[in-house]
Amino acid sequence: MSKPTYGISEAIVIQDNRVLMVKQRVKRGDVVWNFPGGGIEPGETPEEACIRELKEETGYTIRVLRLLQERVGKYTYMAEIIGGELRCDPGVAGNEDLMGAAWVGLDETDRFDSITRPILQLIRA
Repeated sequence: MSKPTYGISEAIVIQDNRVLMVKQRVKRGDVVWNFPGGGIEPGETPEEACIRELKEETGYTIRVLRLLQERVGKYTYMAEIIGGELRCDPGVAGNEDLMGAAWVGLDETDRFDSITRPILQLIRA
């Protein structure tokens, strides 16, 4: 049984014209590229959840820079890496749906969908 969550928190990390993403099987069965993030646990702020989820999913420690967007319990932050190295371990509790993590070129438009594309457009604006 999964823990209750109090919204979703995710991070956008861009370096060298690439964005950090995770390849994930979503509930509807599709495989998509998403920004790393996940559920906010009881007692966590959205920022704390963002930092924890990114570490669990990618191996990186981040610093949250600013809130980009908040929509119906979903928080999207700009962040920067301050430590760690890229790794994705589906064996970690909560990572069972992950199939990998990678730096994706901002010009690789086929990796972005109707959820991720508008957020990247926010950054470019």
